[in-house]
Amino acid sequence: MTTPEQIDIWRQSPSEHQRLEFKEAKNTIRRIGALLLARRLEDFLDVSRKAPRVVVYSGVSKLETRLDQTGSRGYAVGFQRLIHFVMTQLPQNEVIEDALRKEVKLVPDVVIRELIANALIHQDFRQTGVSAMVEIYSDRVEISNPGEPLVPIERFIDGYQSRNERLAGLMRRMGICEEKSSGIDRVVEAAEVYQLPAPDFRSDFQRTSVVLYGPRPFEEMDRSDRVRACYQHCALKWVMSKRMTNQSLRERFHLGEDKAAIASQVIAATIEAGLVKPDESVGGSRKFARYLPFWA
Repeated sequence: MTTPEQIDIWRQSPSEHQRLEFKEAKNTIRRIGALLLARRLEDFLDVSRKAPRVVVYSGVSKLETRLDQTGSRGYAVGFQRLIHFVMTQLPQNEVIEDALRKEVKLVPDVVIRELIANALIHQDFRQTGVSAMVEIYSDRVEISNPGEPLVPIERFIDGYQSRNERLAGLMRRMGICEEKSSGIDRVVEAAEVYQLPAPDFRSDFQRTSVVLYGPRPFEEMDRSDRVRACYQHCALKWVMSKRMTNQSLRERFHLGEDKAAIASQVIAATIEAGLVKPDESVGGSRKFARYLPFWA
Protein backbone atom coordinates (compact mmCIF):
# COMPACT_ATOMS: atom_id res chain seq x y z
CA MET A 1 0.00 0.00 0.00
CA THR A 2 1.23 3.49 -0.77
CA THR A 3 2.31 5.59 2.19
CA PRO A 4 1.39 9.31 2.52
CA GLU A 5 4.99 10.18 1.72
CA GLN A 6 4.83 8.13 -1.47
CA ILE A 7 1.53 9.75 -2.45
CA ASP A 8 3.14 13.19 -2.08
CA ILE A 9 5.92 12.11 -4.44
CA TRP A 10 3.29 10.82 -6.87
CA ARG A 11 1.35 14.07 -6.84
CA GLN A 12 4.44 16.16 -7.41
CA SER A 13 5.39 14.27 -10.57
CA PRO A 14 4.91 16.75 -13.47
CA SER A 15 5.15 14.24 -16.31
CA GLU A 16 3.22 11.08 -17.14
CA HIS A 17 6.47 9.29 -17.86
CA GLN A 18 8.46 10.59 -14.88
CA ARG A 19 9.44 7.82 -12.49
CA LEU A 20 8.61 7.63 -8.81
CA GLU A 21 11.46 6.29 -6.68
CA PHE A 22 10.27 5.07 -3.29
CA LYS A 23 12.88 5.57 -0.56
CA GLU A 24 12.51 2.22 1.16
CA ALA A 25 11.53 -0.26 -1.57
CA LYS A 26 13.26 1.54 -4.45
CA ASN A 27 10.40 0.59 -6.76
CA THR A 28 9.72 2.38 -10.03
CA ILE A 29 6.04 3.05 -10.83
CA ARG A 30 4.44 5.12 -13.53
CA ARG A 31 0.90 6.35 -13.81
CA ILE A 32 0.17 3.93 -16.64
CA GLY A 33 1.39 1.05 -14.46
CA ALA A 34 -0.94 2.05 -11.64
CA LEU A 35 -3.81 2.55 -14.07
CA LEU A 36 -3.44 -0.99 -15.41
CA LEU A 37 -2.15 -3.02 -12.47
CA ALA A 38 -3.18 -1.33 -9.22
CA ARG A 39 -5.11 -3.42 -6.73
CA ARG A 40 -6.46 -0.21 -5.20
CA LEU A 41 -6.64 2.73 -7.59
CA GLU A 42 -7.59 5.03 -4.72
CA ASP A 43 -4.03 4.65 -3.43
CA PHE A 44 -2.82 6.65 -6.45
CA LEU A 45 -4.38 10.09 -6.33
CA ASP A 46 -3.52 11.09 -9.91
CA VAL A 47 -5.50 8.20 -11.40
CA SER A 48 -7.97 7.35 -8.65
CA ARG A 49 -10.77 9.25 -10.39
CA LYS A 50 -10.19 7.27 -13.59
CA ALA A 51 -11.74 4.12 -12.15
CA PRO A 52 -14.75 2.99 -14.23
CA ARG A 53 -18.16 3.64 -12.67
CA VAL A 54 -21.31 1.52 -13.06
CA VAL A 55 -24.71 3.05 -12.28
CA VAL A 56 -27.93 1.00 -12.38
CA TYR A 57 -31.31 2.77 -12.55
CA SER A 58 -34.69 1.29 -11.65
CA GLY A 59 -36.49 2.55 -14.76
CA VAL A 60 -35.84 4.35 -18.04
CA SER A 61 -34.66 7.61 -16.44
CA LYS A 62 -32.06 8.78 -13.90
CA LEU A 63 -34.70 9.60 -11.28
CA GLU A 64 -34.20 6.47 -9.16
CA THR A 65 -30.74 4.95 -8.73
CA ARG A 66 -30.66 1.33 -7.60
CA LEU A 67 -26.88 0.88 -7.50
CA ASP A 68 -23.82 3.09 -7.94
CA GLN A 69 -20.50 1.25 -7.91
CA THR A 70 -17.01 2.56 -8.72
CA GLY A 71 -14.25 0.10 -9.59
CA SER A 72 -11.22 -0.25 -7.37
CA ARG A 73 -8.76 -2.23 -9.51
CA GLY A 74 -6.58 -1.26 -12.45
CA TYR A 75 -7.96 -1.77 -15.94
CA ALA A 76 -5.95 -4.91 -16.73
CA VAL A 77 -6.34 -6.78 -13.44
CA GLY A 78 -9.99 -5.77 -13.01
CA PHE A 79 -11.32 -5.99 -16.57
CA GLN A 80 -12.86 -9.47 -16.43
CA ARG A 81 -14.44 -8.71 -13.06
CA LEU A 82 -15.87 -5.45 -14.43
CA ILE A 83 -17.46 -7.22 -17.43
CA HIS A 84 -18.92 -9.94 -15.19
CA PHE A 85 -20.35 -7.34 -12.81
CA VAL A 86 -21.99 -5.37 -15.64
CA MET A 87 -23.49 -8.55 -17.13
CA THR A 88 -25.00 -9.55 -13.78
CA GLN A 89 -26.73 -6.16 -13.58
CA LEU A 90 -28.29 -6.24 -17.05
CA PRO A 91 -32.07 -6.79 -17.31
CA GLN A 92 -33.21 -10.10 -18.78
CA ASN A 93 -35.62 -10.63 -21.64
CA GLU A 94 -37.75 -13.68 -22.29
CA VAL A 95 -37.51 -15.11 -25.81
CA ILE A 96 -38.99 -18.19 -27.47
CA GLU A 97 -36.40 -20.49 -29.06
CA ASP A 98 -37.34 -23.90 -30.48
CA ALA A 99 -40.74 -23.61 -28.83
CA LEU A 100 -39.09 -23.11 -25.42
CA ARG A 101 -39.00 -19.97 -23.31
CA LYS A 102 -35.48 -18.75 -22.57
CA GLU A 103 -34.13 -15.89 -20.48
CA VAL A 104 -31.42 -13.83 -22.22
CA LYS A 105 -29.57 -10.69 -21.22
CA LEU A 106 -30.62 -7.35 -22.68
CA VAL A 107 -27.31 -7.09 -24.60
CA PRO A 108 -24.79 -9.90 -25.40
CA ASP A 109 -21.52 -9.94 -23.49
CA VAL A 110 -19.34 -9.55 -26.63
CA VAL A 111 -20.88 -6.11 -27.19
CA ILE A 112 -20.41 -5.03 -23.57
CA ARG A 113 -16.80 -6.22 -23.59
CA GLU A 114 -15.82 -4.40 -26.79
CA LEU A 115 -17.47 -1.11 -25.87
CA ILE A 116 -16.13 -0.98 -22.32
CA ALA A 117 -12.62 -1.70 -23.61
CA ASN A 118 -13.04 1.12 -26.15
CA ALA A 119 -14.28 3.53 -23.47
CA LEU A 120 -11.30 2.81 -21.23
CA ILE A 121 -8.72 3.06 -24.00
CA HIS A 122 -10.02 6.11 -25.87
CA GLN A 123 -10.88 8.37 -22.93
CA ASP A 124 -9.27 11.80 -22.65
CA PHE A 125 -7.08 11.65 -19.55
CA ARG A 126 -6.58 15.41 -19.63
CA GLN A 127 -10.12 15.87 -18.31
CA THR A 128 -10.15 15.71 -14.53
CA GLY A 129 -12.88 14.55 -12.20
CA VAL A 130 -14.53 12.31 -14.82
CA SER A 131 -14.21 8.66 -15.81
CA ALA A 132 -15.61 6.00 -18.10
CA MET A 133 -19.20 5.14 -17.16
CA VAL A 134 -21.66 2.32 -17.71
CA GLU A 135 -25.27 3.35 -17.08
CA ILE A 136 -27.86 0.57 -17.10
CA TYR A 137 -31.55 1.33 -17.57
CA SER A 138 -34.47 -1.07 -17.83
CA ASP A 139 -34.53 -0.78 -21.64
CA ARG A 140 -30.98 0.24 -22.64
CA VAL A 141 -27.32 0.51 -21.68
CA GLU A 142 -25.23 3.66 -22.14
CA ILE A 143 -21.42 3.43 -22.14
CA SER A 144 -19.45 6.67 -22.24
CA ASN A 145 -15.97 8.07 -21.77
CA PRO A 146 -14.48 11.56 -21.32
CA GLY A 147 -13.38 13.30 -24.51
CA GLU A 148 -14.99 14.00 -27.86
CA PRO A 149 -14.15 11.41 -30.54
CA LEU A 150 -11.08 11.88 -32.75
CA VAL A 151 -12.90 10.08 -35.59
CA PRO A 152 -16.36 11.24 -36.79
CA ILE A 153 -19.01 8.91 -35.39
CA GLU A 154 -20.15 8.03 -38.93
CA ARG A 155 -16.67 6.57 -39.53
CA PHE A 156 -16.40 4.45 -36.38
CA ILE A 157 -16.86 1.26 -38.40
CA ASP A 158 -14.07 1.83 -40.92
CA GLY A 159 -11.85 4.40 -39.16
CA TYR A 160 -9.49 4.15 -36.21
CA GLN A 161 -7.28 6.59 -34.32
CA SER A 162 -6.05 5.85 -30.83
CA ARG A 163 -5.96 8.72 -28.36
CA ASN A 164 -3.69 6.76 -26.00
CA GLU A 165 -1.34 4.63 -28.08
CA ARG A 166 0.76 3.33 -25.20
CA LEU A 167 -2.27 2.30 -23.18
CA ALA A 168 -3.85 0.63 -26.23
CA GLY A 169 -0.62 -1.24 -27.00
CA LEU A 170 -0.27 -2.59 -23.46
CA MET A 171 -3.94 -3.61 -23.26
CA ARG A 172 -3.58 -5.41 -26.59
CA ARG A 173 -0.60 -7.36 -25.27
CA MET A 174 -2.66 -8.25 -22.19
CA GLY A 175 -5.44 -9.63 -24.39
CA ILE A 176 -8.04 -6.98 -23.55
CA CYS A 177 -8.26 -5.37 -27.00
CA GLU A 178 -6.98 -6.09 -30.52
CA GLU A 179 -5.90 -2.58 -31.57
CA LYS A 180 -6.85 -3.19 -35.21
CA SER A 181 -10.10 -1.26 -35.57
CA SER A 182 -12.30 -4.36 -35.36
CA GLY A 183 -14.12 -3.68 -32.08
CA ILE A 184 -16.93 -1.52 -33.49
CA ASP A 185 -17.31 -3.88 -36.47
CA ARG A 186 -17.87 -6.71 -34.00
CA VAL A 187 -20.41 -4.66 -32.05
CA VAL A 188 -22.43 -3.80 -35.18
CA GLU A 189 -22.26 -7.39 -36.43
CA ALA A 190 -23.45 -8.72 -33.06
CA ALA A 191 -26.39 -6.29 -33.13
CA GLU A 192 -27.40 -7.74 -36.50
CA VAL A 193 -26.96 -11.37 -35.41
CA TYR A 194 -29.03 -10.84 -32.25
CA GLN A 195 -31.56 -8.69 -34.12
CA LEU A 196 -31.01 -5.66 -31.89
CA PRO A 197 -31.54 -2.04 -32.90
CA ALA A 198 -28.35 -0.49 -34.27
CA PRO A 199 -26.05 1.01 -31.61
CA ASP A 200 -26.47 4.77 -31.34
CA PHE A 201 -23.02 6.42 -31.27
CA ARG A 202 -23.09 10.00 -29.98
CA SER A 203 -20.64 12.87 -29.67
CA ASP A 204 -21.68 14.95 -26.69
CA PHE A 205 -20.00 17.92 -25.01
CA GLN A 206 -16.51 16.65 -24.05
CA ARG A 207 -17.85 13.10 -23.99
CA THR A 208 -18.33 10.15 -26.35
CA SER A 209 -21.14 7.69 -25.72
CA VAL A 210 -22.96 4.76 -27.26
CA VAL A 211 -26.51 3.67 -26.48
CA LEU A 212 -27.40 -0.03 -26.74
CA TYR A 213 -31.07 -0.94 -26.94
CA GLY A 214 -32.71 -4.23 -26.09
CA PRO A 215 -34.50 -6.41 -28.67
CA ARG A 216 -37.12 -4.52 -30.66
CA PRO A 217 -39.07 -5.85 -33.66
CA PHE A 218 -38.85 -3.96 -36.95
CA GLU A 219 -42.43 -2.71 -36.58
CA GLU A 220 -41.52 -0.91 -33.33
CA MET A 221 -38.42 0.82 -34.74
CA ASP A 222 -38.88 4.46 -35.68
CA ARG A 223 -37.44 6.13 -38.77
CA SER A 224 -34.12 7.06 -37.11
CA ASP A 225 -33.64 3.48 -35.83
CA ARG A 226 -34.16 2.06 -39.33
CA VAL A 227 -31.95 4.62 -41.06
CA ARG A 228 -29.15 4.13 -38.54
CA ALA A 229 -29.34 0.34 -38.93
CA CYS A 230 -29.35 0.64 -42.73
CA TYR A 231 -26.25 2.84 -42.74
CA GLN A 232 -24.33 0.64 -40.30
CA HIS A 233 -25.28 -2.46 -42.31
CA CYS A 234 -24.04 -0.79 -45.49
CA ALA A 235 -20.76 0.30 -43.87
CA LEU A 236 -20.23 -3.17 -42.37
CA LYS A 237 -20.74 -4.77 -45.78
CA TRP A 238 -18.18 -2.36 -47.25
CA VAL A 239 -15.44 -3.19 -44.73
CA MET A 240 -16.14 -6.89 -45.41
CA SER A 241 -15.57 -6.23 -49.16
CA LYS A 242 -19.26 -6.87 -49.85
CA ARG A 243 -22.16 -4.60 -50.84
CA MET A 244 -25.55 -3.90 -49.33
CA THR A 245 -28.56 -4.95 -51.36
CA ASN A 246 -32.29 -4.99 -50.76
CA GLN A 247 -32.00 -8.66 -49.88
CA SER A 248 -29.13 -8.22 -47.41
CA LEU A 249 -31.03 -5.42 -45.65
CA ARG A 250 -34.14 -7.62 -45.40
CA GLU A 251 -32.01 -10.33 -43.83
CA ARG A 252 -30.65 -7.80 -41.36
CA PHE A 253 -34.21 -6.86 -40.30
CA HIS A 254 -35.58 -10.42 -40.63
CA LEU A 255 -38.05 -9.37 -43.31
CA GLY A 256 -39.48 -11.77 -45.88
CA GLU A 257 -39.33 -11.37 -49.67
CA ASP A 258 -42.81 -9.84 -49.60
CA LYS A 259 -41.32 -6.91 -47.64
CA ALA A 260 -38.94 -5.84 -50.42
CA ALA A 261 -40.85 -2.59 -50.91
CA ILE A 262 -40.46 -1.74 -47.21
CA ALA A 263 -36.72 -2.37 -47.40
CA SER A 264 -36.56 -0.10 -50.46
CA GLN A 265 -38.29 2.65 -48.47
CA VAL A 266 -35.68 2.34 -45.70
CA ILE A 267 -32.86 2.52 -48.27
CA ALA A 268 -34.47 5.58 -49.88
CA ALA A 269 -34.73 7.30 -46.48
CA THR A 270 -31.06 6.54 -45.77
CA ILE A 271 -30.04 7.94 -49.16
CA GLU A 272 -32.11 11.06 -48.41
CA ALA A 273 -30.24 11.39 -45.11
CA GLY A 274 -26.98 11.43 -47.08
CA LEU A 275 -25.60 8.28 -45.45
CA VAL A 276 -25.60 5.83 -48.36
CA LYS A 277 -25.50 6.11 -52.15
CA PRO A 278 -26.20 3.79 -55.11
CA ASP A 279 -23.28 1.81 -56.50
CA GLU A 280 -22.93 3.30 -59.98
CA SER A 281 -20.73 0.43 -61.16
CA VAL A 282 -23.82 -1.79 -61.66
CA GLY A 283 -25.70 0.82 -63.70
CA GLY A 284 -29.32 1.80 -63.14
CA SER A 285 -30.79 -1.69 -62.84
CA ARG A 286 -33.13 -1.89 -59.86
CA LYS A 287 -32.88 -5.69 -59.85
CA PHE A 288 -29.12 -5.66 -59.34
CA ALA A 289 -28.94 -2.43 -57.33
CA ARG A 290 -26.22 -2.22 -54.69
CA TYR A 291 -25.38 0.52 -52.24
CA LEU A 292 -22.29 2.08 -50.68
CA PRO A 293 -21.68 4.23 -47.61
CA PHE A 294 -21.51 7.92 -48.51
CA TRP A 295 -17.74 8.10 -47.99
CA ALA A 296 -16.86 5.10 -50.17
